[in-house]
Amino acid sequence: MSSPAALPTSMNAVICHGPENYELQEVAVPRPGPGEALIKVEAVGICASDLKCYHGAAKFWGDDTRPAWAETEVIPGHEFVGKVVELDAAAAERWGIAVGDRVVSEQIVPCWKCRYCLRGQYWMCAPHDMFGFKRRTPGAMAEYMLYSADALVHKVSPDLPPAHAAFAEPLACSLHAVERANIQFEDVVVVAGCGPIGLGMIAGAKAKSPALVIGLDVAPEKLALARECGADLTINVAEEDVVAKVKELTDGYGADVYIEGTGHPSAVAQGLNLLRKLGTYVEYSVFGSDVTVDWSIISDDKELDVLGAHLGPNCWPAAIRMIESGILPMDKICTHQLPLADFQKGLDLVSSGKESVKVSLIP
Repeated sequence: MSSPAALPTSMNAVICHGPENYELQEVAVPRPGPGEALIKVEAVGICASDLKCYHGAAKFWGDDTRPAWAETEVIPGHEFVGKVVELDAAAAERWGIAVGDRVVSEQIVPCWKCRYCLRGQYWMCAPHDMFGFKRRTPGAMAEYMLYSADALVHKVSPDLPPAHAAFAEPLACSLHAVERANIQFEDVVVVAGCGPIGLGMIAGAKAKSPALVIGLDVAPEKLALARECGADLTINVAEEDVVAKVKELTDGYGADVYIEGTGHPSAVAQGLNLLRKLGTYVEYSVFGSDVTVDWSIISDDKELDVLGAHLGPNCWPAAIRMIESGILPMDKICTHQLPLADFQKGLDLVSSGKESVKVSLIP
């Protein structure tokens, strides 16, 4: 166990004071309580959901129909990796880790007491405390962070670059969406969006060995990256009629599976229109605004299976193995690593979406 006396008493951290009000501040280094672990953060990715929270999306800050979920005075950051610097015997035994190990934690910290947790559906935990959004679970945009006693912790190879290791979180999310799709060998699978989540969906879909994996985006460089991640075919939706193209490839029927990972409202109707009758639609995105579609497409026209997907339950070991295997072009996916002080530049890069794929902060 590391000696607390060897640790600094203060650290730099990004603090969320509310939408578009994030500041770099000096705060106290947290001290682990019973069953917790103190982690020296090596990298923290900036997610599209971080950006939507920053800009005040109703999903996080509430509206007329739902209360706020995100809290203020919280350190953001839910996709991260770090090294253990302090823990007690209970934490070491529970997680099978020791001081010096490189570890990630799943983004949700389940209560283990609610209806969902007791049924094994921990990713839908009723209190739903997630790192980086709740005061009980401060995130990783800081030099140090705590892994709560209830957290789900996994070891990662020390040989990976930190930004690559932190990609386990978005990749696990992508793989869960793929599992929800129940892909069969003869399926034509369309993945909308070739950002970090979409690229993981393409890699996961390809691993299921369907007949065809198609990636959609508007950026040629991201479509090229999608092909490196396993897409058999890519379509630039700004240049081609994607519905017509997919129907042409499927004898007029349409795709079997559509997985949406863009967060753009236009991608929803696009998916409903390019699917065949009795097809499967999987929605992963966090939207910044309401989406309106003709629901009769889902019911009367096609009798579609429309499924949601949230977080990456039970997919973290597979995601870690995939990254460690070297099968993914991680150097091309993890495009930007910035110091913690440049968090605003990182948010702006993600907001633009044109210069970057995955942006990470290195505290």
